[in-house]
Amino acid sequence: MNEELILGIDGGGSKVLVALADRSGRIRRTARGGGVNPMDNPGWRDELERHLLPFRDEPNLSAVAAALPAYGEVARLSALQRDAIAQLFPKVRHAVLNDVEGAHLGAFAGQPGILVLSGTGSMSWARDAAGVSARAGGWGHILGDEGSSHWIGQKALNLVGQSLDARAPETALASILFDRLGLDRSDPINALGDWVTTLGNPRAEIAAISVIVDEVAQGGDAGAIGLIEEAAHELAKHFHAVASHCGARADWTHAGGTFASALLLEAVARRIGRPPVAPKLPPVGGALVAAARLLDWQVDERWLTHVAASARSVPAEHRESSFNSDEG
Repeated sequence: MNEELILGIDGGGSKVLVALADRSGRIRRTARGGGVNPMDNPGWRDELERHLLPFRDEPNLSAVAAALPAYGEVARLSALQRDAIAQLFPKVRHAVLNDVEGAHLGAFAGQPGILVLSGTGSMSWARDAAGVSARAGGWGHILGDEGSSHWIGQKALNLVGQSLDARAPETALASILFDRLGLDRSDPINALGDWVTTLGNPRAEIAAISVIVDEVAQGGDAGAIGLIEEAAHELAKHFHAVASHCGARADWTHAGGTFASALLLEAVARRIGRPPVAPKLPPVGGALVAAARLLDWQVDERWLTHVAASARSVPAEHRESSFNSDEG
C-alpha cells in the first residue's frame, strides 16, 4: 500500500515555503521562493506555481493545504488563490486558508491562544476554546501593517530624511543605511530617491531595512530604539484588540521574521505584561496540520513533536528563520 503524503504551503509577502511530509510527521522535501502576496505582487501566481510544480506529480500526494496572504480578506483575490491551488492539484484534497490562521494553527496546534504576527505585514489572530477565531490588523502596507518590518523600514526612511534635514536629531541610522545600501551620501536626496524609485520589490526591500534598524538600536542609537519601541506599541495594540476574545490571560505567542529582534520581542512582552509561550510549530507546520486534518490523521503530541524536529533539520536556506518576514 502506498504511503500517503501531505503538502503544506506557507506564503507571505517576502517568501513562500513548501514542505512535503509523511504520516509520521517527517518532512521529506522542501522548497522556497519569493513573495506571493496578491495585494502588491502582480507576479504572485507565477512565483507560487513555479515552486509548487515540482510537487504536482508526486504519486503519493493525498492532501494539500495552502496558507496564503490576503486569503479571506479580498474576495476577488481569494477566488484567484483557490483557483490556483485547485488547478495545480485537481486530483487531491486541498484547502486554502489565511497565512496568519496557518501560523496560529501551527503555534497552538489548534488550541486557544493569541498570535501576534510581525513580518512584512502585521496582524493578530485569536482562537477561543470553541474554535471561533477573531483577528485585528492585516490591512496591508497602504492602509495599515503597523509594527511590521515594512512599517519599521518606512519609518526608518522617514527618520533618516528628517535627520538629514535637521528636522529630527541626528541618528546613526543615516550613515549606516547609506553604507549598507551602497549610496553616495554627498547628494543624499538624489541617492536615496534613486534607490527608492528603482526597487524591484519595494515592499520586501523596504521591509529588509528593519534588520538595520534593529542592529543600530542594539548599538544604543536613540532614534532606532524609538522606532523599535513605537513598533512594539503598535503590536501590543494588535494583541489587546483581540485579547478579550479568548480571555486577557490566554497564552500568547508570536510569528514573523521581525520578531528575530530580541529588543522588539522584549518591548512587546513588556507592554502585554508577560512573556510569550514558545510556538509548537513554525507557520509551515500549521499548513501541514491543516493538510493532515483533511485526511483525518491523528494530530497528537507525538506527531507534532516529529514535525517540529523535522522542521529543525531542514536545510538552513529553507527554514522559516531564513526569511525576513513571513508573513503578511
